[in-house]
Amino acid sequence: MSEQTTGGCCGGGCCGGAPLQQQEELQAQQEQAPARRETKPAAATGVFLAEGAAVPSATPAAQAGPEHVEEPVAYDGILLSGFGGPEGQDDVIPFLRNVTRGRGIPDERLEEVSTHYRHFGGVSPINEQNRELVSALRAALDAAGIDLPIYWGNRNWAPYLDEALQEASAAGAQRLLAIPTSAYSSYSSCRQYREDWADALEATGLQGSMQIDKVRQFFNHPGFLAPFVDGVRAAVAEAHDAGLADAEIEVLFATHSIPTADAERSGAPDLHEWGEGGGYAAQHLAAAEWVMEQSAPEVAWQLVYQSRSGPPSQPWLEPDINDAIEALRTDGAGARKAVVIVPLGFVSDHMEVMWDLDEEAIETATEAGLWVRRTPTPGIDPQYVGALVDLVQERLEGRPVAERKAVTSIHTWYDVCRPGCCENPRLGFRPAIAGLQP
Repeated sequence: MSEQTTGGCCGGGCCGGAPLQQQEELQAQQEQAPARRETKPAAATGVFLAEGAAVPSATPAAQAGPEHVEEPVAYDGILLSGFGGPEGQDDVIPFLRNVTRGRGIPDERLEEVSTHYRHFGGVSPINEQNRELVSALRAALDAAGIDLPIYWGNRNWAPYLDEALQEASAAGAQRLLAIPTSAYSSYSSCRQYREDWADALEATGLQGSMQIDKVRQFFNHPGFLAPFVDGVRAAVAEAHDAGLADAEIEVLFATHSIPTADAERSGAPDLHEWGEGGGYAAQHLAAAEWVMEQSAPEVAWQLVYQSRSGPPSQPWLEPDINDAIEALRTDGAGARKAVVIVPLGFVSDHMEVMWDLDEEAIETATEAGLWVRRTPTPGIDPQYVGALVDLVQERLEGRPVAERKAVTSIHTWYDVCRPGCCENPRLGFRPAIAGLQP
């Protein structure tokens, strides 16, 4: 099941896991801990709008729905929001039920798509990665003199978002700044987080007393992109050391495929003429272009997709990474001898990175006789963690948009999501916060 999460993804082609020692430690912790709740909060039936507000459950600075909030906000907590993942065999099916809620997928089908989780003891790496991120972010905030508690909650598994909100409320926090662990605009990488925050607020009864804003999409923050620049530069240098010339290398920027209908509605389409793939593809292309300009401007590159799922009749973004690799081998005079795979769509080594790239894509490249390397994800790279701190500082200061850190050909993204942005055409508009309605 997708950990970047896609609109309509039902879990084909995901994997990953933890070392045996880590699995044993997690099992011991689970045996000592209270039983976990298996079900995420119910879908919200509505949202709370303060008098005169256009944005639900927002701080006064964001309530009117400005594109960029240039007024300081005294937040009293940070809500780090993850996708969630199972941490044992018993977690797998309940977790997959949460991910696919509302799509009527029977447990028999979920068991079929749980293969890779089962193979690795039912343990996803994502929760441990977020624990590490919380620790790194805490240290970076302290170094910057920012004394804000971090509340971590997941959309699809413990700790759930509503549990994080309850913890924040018990500590007296009423104004939270949310950081989704996803950098791009699409239904599943932005709007679905906003929906799940609305669900959590209603489930906890905090709709009228807690306010939640979100940081902007950070696909073009230089701190997020810097680890990818470092990775491409190092991989191309390694290829050179292996005797390969620039003309023999191709860089493949990989991200999660999504249904084309979702892509067309991504990234405030009413305000932009994005072209094929909508804002989702455009943001990735802009990010990839900047990374290559900084790291290896003479090397060819392309944007490819991975982890496609759903019925064959439903169009998804292409080309698939494995098809792209095969084409590189057979493309006549333009055939390559080396590929560098860059997981541009991911902030850490999620299931799709560990299986779809590290296993399947690398196997495809190896069988094609290509030299291949996969570059790192940002993870807890200090440059990336520093970018998250900077995003927090933007909103604490009310920093003018002209002074914010952003690169690529696309402008500094919106603080408050625009009306109709990132609609899921199959599900319609569900209650959501941190943006103008619908």
